[in-house]
Amino acid sequence: MAEPSQTTFKRVLLKISGEALMGDQGYGLHPPTVERIAREVQSVHQMGVEICMVIGGGNIFRGLAGSAQGMERTTADYMGMLATVMNALAMQSSLESLGVFTRVISAIRMDEVAEPYIRRRAVRHLEKKRVCIFAAGTGNPYFTTDTAATLRANEMACEAIFKGTKVDGVYDKDPVKFPDAKRYDRVSYDDCLAKHLKVMDASAIALARDNSLPIIVFSLDEPGGFRGILAGQGTYTTVHG
Repeated sequence: MAEPSQTTFKRVLLKISGEALMGDQGYGLHPPTVERIAREVQSVHQMGVEICMVIGGGNIFRGLAGSAQGMERTTADYMGMLATVMNALAMQSSLESLGVFTRVISAIRMDEVAEPYIRRRAVRHLEKKRVCIFAAGTGNPYFTTDTAATLRANEMACEAIFKGTKVDGVYDKDPVKFPDAKRYDRVSYDDCLAKHLKVMDASAIALARDNSLPIIVFSLDEPGGFRGILAGQGTYTTVHG
């Protein structure tokens, strides 16, 4: 096992969307995809890095979409939070099958399936080299899992947020639609907000900026990408002050 000193960071938060767990399906969970991401997390864990995770719920239910179809926004958001718990349990199962001790910590109490969120207890889990998956967002409607990820990263004293996406960084426009899209190596929080670069939502970026927490955007589809960046390699964009 590699020593922690061989990596740039000692404690990080990995944020992925629920859609990342769908694979090529249009809905739900794709177990081989969940296992592939779990192996990426395992390889970083073996470097001695302490890892938190936040997973979205969009593969199962999107609160904003439900609200747009006439559902009351608060109810729709709570349903989205419950979807994140289902994804967290799937990731926990996959990680533990690989021998990585994992705790699902929910902002909404459901004691039979997850621990309640207590900051000092969560920090202790990290110190014991357990992966902590924070579920149910912030526990409040009107806040996205991006905001929840930034909040938990600050509370856990993480050194960076790793945002796993479909592309290898932040572009000035959609690289799928525009071949001439330019990728940034580094971009400021303020530029992200001013240029509406779709890194995270505005409240998450503002929270990261106020606490000088870097956001590293990379491709989750790149095999070994997460580990490579921690070892000082790979292609990514750093959002910084």
